[in-house]
Amino acid sequence: MVSNYDKYPKIRVSGNEFGCIRGWEAICQEIGEKSGNRRRVVIETYQGVDIAEVKTILKKYLGSCRIYESTQAMKSEKEIIKMVYPYVTDDRVFGYMTDLTLEDFFDTERQRKLKEEIEADSEDFQIVLGPGASLCCGESDLIVYMDMPRWELQLRMRRHEVSNLGVTNQDSDFALRVKQSFFVDWRVLDRHKNSIFTQIDYFVDTVRPSDPRMISGAAMEHMLDASSKQPFRVVPFFDPGPWGGQWLKEVADLDRDRINFAWAFDCVPEENSLLFDFQGIVFETPSINLVLRRPQPLLGKRVYEKFGAEFPIRFDLLDTMGGGNLSLQVHPTKEYIKEKFGMPYTQDESYYLLDAGDDAEVYLGIRDETEPEKMIAALKEAQENGSNFDADAYVNKWPVKKHDHYLIPSGTVHCSGINSVVLEISATPYIFTFKLWDWGRLGLDGKPRPIHLSHGEKVIDWNRRKQWTRDNLINQIEEIARGDGWREEKTGLYVSNFIETRRHWFTGAAPHHTGGSVNVLNLVEGREAVVESPENKFEPFVVHYAETFVIPAAVGAYTIRPTGESEGKECATLKAFVRE
Repeated sequence: MVSNYDKYPKIRVSGNEFGCIRGWEAICQEIGEKSGNRRRVVIETYQGVDIAEVKTILKKYLGSCRIYESTQAMKSEKEIIKMVYPYVTDDRVFGYMTDLTLEDFFDTERQRKLKEEIEADSEDFQIVLGPGASLCCGESDLIVYMDMPRWELQLRMRRHEVSNLGVTNQDSDFALRVKQSFFVDWRVLDRHKNSIFTQIDYFVDTVRPSDPRMISGAAMEHMLDASSKQPFRVVPFFDPGPWGGQWLKEVADLDRDRINFAWAFDCVPEENSLLFDFQGIVFETPSINLVLRRPQPLLGKRVYEKFGAEFPIRFDLLDTMGGGNLSLQVHPTKEYIKEKFGMPYTQDESYYLLDAGDDAEVYLGIRDETEPEKMIAALKEAQENGSNFDADAYVNKWPVKKHDHYLIPSGTVHCSGINSVVLEISATPYIFTFKLWDWGRLGLDGKPRPIHLSHGEKVIDWNRRKQWTRDNLINQIEEIARGDGWREEKTGLYVSNFIETRRHWFTGAAPHHTGGSVNVLNLVEGREAVVESPENKFEPFVVHYAETFVIPAAVGAYTIRPTGESEGKECATLKAFVRE
């Protein structure tokens, strides 16, 4: 069957009040015309924006102008490396969430001198460019923000085009640069962007270097308002992996020539993006902007009060059809992640089987005869000497079938096996996976994948044996309601988790309510369904098989029913929300 999965979901901009400017020449013309009497323009940039390229473009299209770079006023690389070290640490993967601000990256004396130089400059047209540009000058006529979604940023990092904030290290190890970005750069830059958001006159989409788009600050505010009150999807990102499979290629119509696709990151708002459709011109913006700027209508009042401006639920797909096992792993306990990494909550999760082959299995929980000391010793032996670790001798292995739901509270040893497609539902701090064993294989870069046994051995719950796992974590499904053409089932998560999940089977319109929490759903059965508002709060929203979609808390009541080729057939959604 032909794929109907939408890889580029768009949010339509209603009316003609707002437009989108496309192309560097038109963008520069608009900046020049709106720069005012003082003719001083501040251009703030997110990590990943090529400042050298932007300078060349500005000089080409704006003519006579003097460009100052904010990086001139930053501390030396040596000082910045020392400053961020407590958060970056020596670990290859894990660090500590920073409390630094962008102001901390600037040298007070250099900053003062740059401000004085700019104020004394008699040049008719001045541009202050770079991260923290607004911190390096007095008043300006115009503030422009050149933004960058984190998935595009990471692609550029892989091509060694991007350094960390304030240093020149684009040729260093990719994993180390991503780690520093996760724990330091993105936190610092998001805080700064959030602090000046209402002052920004224009936002520039820099994803396509040769084809930029720009909208006004008013248009951005309008679109964030609209997005926080209607169903939407973020732009999914697909990535290969050493264990990846072939299922996503067919279902999502991906490049058949790629070696595999291991992940579909289809609801990670911190890293995904949103597409706004301005009468046929598409503008891309990081979806974290919606979380930062409209947290209460998006998340709900009680969720916002608990988590702040953070999206606490993550959905992604793990494809091992024709691939291999995931790494054997465990997630940190709440106490451990807070103490070691400064995170307020941990990655409790679950595996919902979107599809499964006849031989599909999941590793989950410890075998009854397993002795902790012997298992850890065997893992250390495998890690240090390259010998094999017999996972089957220590960890339970369970056969799985389509629509099974396996719960994975933190501290539980687990991994998905071959020939399955897992809808992974988890709390957001996804970087905190402690790999215990990776089957002796290399990553796609030809390097050994990092093992985190020193962390993992400290958080394994050795009481999660076979019977306990069977009784508490496997298919804890209970019907709780039914009506005309629908039934609702409670499927988890585990009692200690803050996420609840519900499955709805329906041939008619299944009633839903956000209940004060953002809802995240996936169409796990059926080719097509439509989300509708009984109060006409939003236009009908069509979703397709395996697509993840978000219903903001502000929506309240909504229904989902089969449509198109699925009319008259039974469909199903899996929904997650934050428990009261």
